[in-house]
Amino acid sequence: MARPVPAGRGAPRLWLFDLDNTLHDAGRWAFPELHEAMGRYVQTHLALPAEQAGALSERYWLRYGATLLGLMRHHGVRPAHFLHETHRLPGLEDELRSHRPDLAALARLRGRRVLLTNAPRDYAMRVLQALRMAPLFDAVIAIEDMRLFGQLRPKPDARMLRALLVRLGCAPQDAVLVEDTLGHLRSARRVGLRTVWMQRWLRHASPGPRARGNSVAPRWLDQRTRQLRTLTRLGRG
Repeated sequence: MARPVPAGRGAPRLWLFDLDNTLHDAGRWAFPELHEAMGRYVQTHLALPAEQAGALSERYWLRYGATLLGLMRHHGVRPAHFLHETHRLPGLEDELRSHRPDLAALARLRGRRVLLTNAPRDYAMRVLQALRMAPLFDAVIAIEDMRLFGQLRPKPDARMLRALLVRLGCAPQDAVLVEDTLGHLRSARRVGLRTVWMQRWLRHASPGPRARGNSVAPRWLDQRTRQLRTLTRLGRG
């Protein structure tokens, strides 16, 4: 169920949507495949056994918000190579299904709709097109686009979020982040954005660190929901 947001704030001008486990059920197929692909990448390029590779990937995800950042910082991994190799996912489109209520709910939202994902652009576009959601978004901001001073700064980096709002010409209080990961929502709230926790697919917890830390709703959340259609409640107070 959705919780009402505090009164006195107008309708959002900008909607920032996460992709995996927010707009589709990534935990059912995509996340397990990605988890294995990242493990194989770390095994191959760092010459580690499977157990150590998995533990290292998890530690970097927890510390930096993305395994890639740890690999770049400590092992000199090139981001383009890592993203290409780990997001091939043959057969991805066959595993994705769109839902008419979700498409209708997105289309009804007033304001700009922007996808903000820590996934690479090619993968994000494949998912959006398979879900028939691509025409509903005004822009796609993928991990390659989240750079500050030449350095990759994906979610939950607060500096990136502030710079993004300036770039999009939107005040924080007029923007909403819809996301399944509480750590990313917490950072957005500190910047001043409104926050919506998508809980629809939490039951399909993915392997690794993404499966943990998403059980109790903190008080600072503006809304928690399982259905995109409830987003129209924002700004009615």
